[in-house]
Amino acid sequence: MPRLKIVVAYVGTHYCGWQIQNTLSRRPQPTIQEELERIVERVTGSAIRVFGSGRTDSGVHADGQVAHFDIPEHKLDMDWQRTFNSMLPDDIAVLSVEQVADNFHSRIDAKGKAYSYSLWLSRRYTPPRLFPFVWASGPLDIAAMDAAARHLEGTHDFTSFQNAGTDLETTVRTIRSISRTPEGPIPAIDSPMQITWRFEADGFLKQMVRNLMGTLVACGSGKLSPDAIPELITACDRTKAPCTAPAQGLSLTEVYY
Repeated sequence: MPRLKIVVAYVGTHYCGWQIQNTLSRRPQPTIQEELERIVERVTGSAIRVFGSGRTDSGVHADGQVAHFDIPEHKLDMDWQRTFNSMLPDDIAVLSVEQVADNFHSRIDAKGKAYSYSLWLSRRYTPPRLFPFVWASGPLDIAAMDAAARHLEGTHDFTSFQNAGTDLETTVRTIRSISRTPEGPIPAIDSPMQITWRFEADGFLKQMVRNLMGTLVACGSGKLSPDAIPELITACDRTKAPCTAPAQGLSLTEVYY
């Protein structure tokens, strides 16, 4: 059967992450995968699995999640993007659809990913329109966070930043870059400002970005010295990482192939 690759954006606030949940709850929270598969089954008349490039946690957003699925030959010429977007809820959208090789796999073939995480540098208030998308961290020493980020870049065993729950062959990953917008010096004052950090790597462990962000914020708030990061990495001990950043500030930005 022909294989389609789709790029999906979503607001994860009201979803229990990407992956369909096996739950006994009477009112299970929906997932992104479930919403997409519901439409594919309705159109094709068959239960067809939609494979994502990776799982996003409950409450996490996406600007560029990638997925693939197979369709019957006679459904190849239909406008799948229009079909999806006419049937999906308003907080999910399919940005593009293309036919790919039959052996393409959205997860296995991924060469890297980029995530973004947004902070709001004030505790006085959070703009309501930003509330579902930022962590109101309060004022931070951005220079200290920059120094900590430099220690995290490169190839390391990131066991200290991995939450339990996934069996992997290796916990070694290469962080290609950690950058932020806006660039340049930012005063550590209680100012109404949004700052967005971008993490690019060849792959990420479970909740790794949220744990990295929590560590950077710990450095920015003076709870952890940036120079303590190398020891934290070599410890390979999850209990050593300071905290996990909340889900709502995180978004899967891009998947590289």
